[in-house]
Amino acid sequence: MQGGIGILNFGSQYTQLIARRVREAHVYCELFPWDAAPAEVLASHPQGFILSGGPFSVYASDAPHLPAYVLEQNVPILGICYGMQLLARQLGGRVTPAARREYGPAEVELIGPPNPLFGDLHPPASRLEVWMSHGDRIEALPPGFEVLARSANSPVAAMGDLARGLYGLQFHPEVAHTDRGAEILRHFAIHVCGCTPHWTPAAFIQQSVAAIREQVGAERVVCGLSGGVDSSVTATLIHRAVGEQLACVFVNTGMLRQDEPEQVVHTFREQLGMRLLPVDATEEFLTALQGVTDPERKRHIVGERFIRVFEREAARLGEVRFLAQGTLYPDVIESRGPERQAAARIKTHHNVGGLPQDMQFELVEPLRYLFKDEVRAVGEALGLPEEIVWRQPFPGPGLAVRILGEVTWERLETLRAADGILLEELRGAGLLRAGTQQAFAVLLPVRSVGVMGDGRTYQHVVAIRAVTTEDFMTADWARLDHDLLARISNRIVNEVPGVNRVVYDITSKPPATIEWE
Repeated sequence: MQGGIGILNFGSQYTQLIARRVREAHVYCELFPWDAAPAEVLASHPQGFILSGGPFSVYASDAPHLPAYVLEQNVPILGICYGMQLLARQLGGRVTPAARREYGPAEVELIGPPNPLFGDLHPPASRLEVWMSHGDRIEALPPGFEVLARSANSPVAAMGDLARGLYGLQFHPEVAHTDRGAEILRHFAIHVCGCTPHWTPAAFIQQSVAAIREQVGAERVVCGLSGGVDSSVTATLIHRAVGEQLACVFVNTGMLRQDEPEQVVHTFREQLGMRLLPVDATEEFLTALQGVTDPERKRHIVGERFIRVFEREAARLGEVRFLAQGTLYPDVIESRGPERQAAARIKTHHNVGGLPQDMQFELVEPLRYLFKDEVRAVGEALGLPEEIVWRQPFPGPGLAVRILGEVTWERLETLRAADGILLEELRGAGLLRAGTQQAFAVLLPVRSVGVMGDGRTYQHVVAIRAVTTEDFMTADWARLDHDLLARISNRIVNEVPGVNRVVYDITSKPPATIEWE
């Protein structure tokens, strides 16, 4: 994708939200670590840059710096929080510690001349409620800049060099707590940078089909199909691009949800008419995972086993060069290694960092730069059934990473039954789409004392996890009705052998991840 916005990540917890807000304006953007190679960032010819916030002070000796090539492009730049301070210092301004740190809600007053960044927010909405998170402030503006907003604690809450299209915001427009923040980012992308808002599902489908045809040519493609929205959209895009050159392989690892293998085969063979090769590799996966408790090892083992199964099935089809997978942008971001300061590895995704080095395939990953909500929008535009598009997300390693500790068939059956009850109750309450974006059960590696039928028990503990989220990069725990939670707990304890206690996870992301492993 050419054009759009390049976002440099300086370590802010909100950076992914910047990308989401820009894409909500139908403008393409890509997110890069601040120290990414210039050629990597400039490959798409960005029409502007956004510099994210970060946990650093610009005057610290080890603080990330603004790469020289950014200013050399002579395109508009928007610095947010740390990014604003970095831009100011680089261009000759002065940044100092603030007398009082500012975290949380604040009111800013828009001042100065009308400008394309604030657009019609100035002067009709001359005051905005915003979200601040900083301990430094700009003491002196760089030459050519003027103050565009101020707050009680920040004399420079926004600044701009209107002639050069350089802007800075001390507050975070990307978070929901900032009034009309999404409009500010849209103004920057469209009115300041001149980007065309053509990042739509229909445009993405057209571009992806063309890119797949160019990459694949007349070669065959094997697609790892799980039945979830990511792999389903991937398979549909590739089928539209190359038709019968595609064969989908559905691997039953033994770690799928209740009744899932049968549902997937029926949907894709009978409803969508795709060439589907189901493989039961339960014993193979369980043998490979025997005795393994470390979640990173689980992901690597599952990733490698998937590839080996795909290689085996591809050999039966004849010569196959390409493997397609439903890798998403969050998978790529979270799997980046720790070698870059602003891109710490959260966990290795089985389909990114968990792939074996000697893999025989070349990858086709049409969704690699999409967020989950964008994938769903593409799925709807492709005409996929609603039950696929809005299916609850499920990790590639399956229940292996929802069982804390060793994976055994007995523990899988216990978790599968508990998870099935949870999803059944949420579905009955109408909460599988509107009320929760992801919900599942986790089997903990502990036992607890209980009383059943006047007798002592010492059995498994199941944790329930349900979250609400827009983009799966951040999430909040779902405030489920207490009576519903009580019914779920009662059913699990009474219907699932070996479980005598159910707990509910009330942790947001961050600091936790959505999955437990």
